[in-house]
Amino acid sequence: MPAFDWRWGALAAALAMAAATSTASFAQSKYDTGATDTEIKIGNIMPYSGPASAYGVIGRTEAAYFDKINAEGGINGRKINFISYDDGYSPPKTVEQARKLVESDEVLFIFNSLGTPPNSAIQKYMNSKKVPQLFVATGATKWNDPKEFPWTMGWQPSYQSESHIYAKYILKNRPNGKIAILYQNDDYGKDYLKGFKDELGAKAASMIVAEESYETTEPTIDTHIVTLKASGADIFFNITTPKFAAQAIRKAAEIGWKPEHFLNNVSASIGSVIRPAGFDAAQGIISSAYLKDPTDPQWKDDPGMKGWNAFLDKYYPDADRTDLSVMFGYTVAQGLVHVLKNCGNDLTRVNVMKQAASIKDLSLPGFLPGITANTSATDFAPLAQLQLMRFKGQTWERFGDVISSDVGG
Repeated sequence: MPAFDWRWGALAAALAMAAATSTASFAQSKYDTGATDTEIKIGNIMPYSGPASAYGVIGRTEAAYFDKINAEGGINGRKINFISYDDGYSPPKTVEQARKLVESDEVLFIFNSLGTPPNSAIQKYMNSKKVPQLFVATGATKWNDPKEFPWTMGWQPSYQSESHIYAKYILKNRPNGKIAILYQNDDYGKDYLKGFKDELGAKAASMIVAEESYETTEPTIDTHIVTLKASGADIFFNITTPKFAAQAIRKAAEIGWKPEHFLNNVSASIGSVIRPAGFDAAQGIISSAYLKDPTDPQWKDDPGMKGWNAFLDKYYPDADRTDLSVMFGYTVAQGLVHVLKNCGNDLTRVNVMKQAASIKDLSLPGFLPGITANTSATDFAPLAQLQLMRFKGQTWERFGDVISSDVGG
């Protein structure tokens, strides 16, 4: 019988200890489908084509940001596998892609999918499957309904909250104004419209002199703008997505209609809306913001903006830095990383929602000063603050205080 070699005995003991340690570590981790010791699989649905394709840059920015996170070691040692599909802003296609992500790709959750009609189409499915529909890229008020839809959470300020702020401004500064409204004929447009009318209250009937709705399948909204001008309105509330917002601004200038123009925040991007419409045509437009505008020279030496530019230099050099959607994608991706870090080794769907509903005074580099994200088990609206801004020259100028206008689900 050969003599016992102490070296082999020491190696065996070390291997046994390593195995025990590994087993203990694994036992302490909790996973649902889509998460492992090395990976977090995240789904996303974006309109990379179709009438809302200007928003596709959000998904590209998020993919680039997760590349950055992975290059830096991932989240708690796990790499993000970001799977993003195109739905063309078509709800039936959204349903198809959501099923693919949940049932075939087996993602842990779906993150920041864009659009009110697309997300409405999958909300019941996601909740029945108990798969988080997290930080949806739409400000519809319905996403803040934790009692009925505990697996769905919004991110940006609600459309109704934003509308309230414009209506408050008009009631204070233009109480005798005549208002014309253009809105997209879907849940997104109607949500803005409801908030606006609710805040105007009894005065809505006398102040609103014209309403026009459009379908996303229409090639142009020029005729709607001509009709609204004919109403004699001297205030225009423009509830449109980027393609149609640019058309509306340009057409109003072409026909010499110069009302006080309020533009919804989702189309306040200089890169995708104002520049295509023409800077001259956009002078004086009022909108609102919760993110820093990259074109605003006041942020030139801001540490948050420097970090944003450094990220783009390395991971997304082709990005249009005048497009506010790039800042949106960057910031919401940081919000998700915050949630996932707080999940630790409990990467279950229940814990993802628990951590998402436990955000306290989160200030991200892309937020305007004074803006913070907060959630709770009964409040699924992380952001509820905005600041008014007016377009002047080639950039937005903020005015007034940061305003909070909470609207319940």
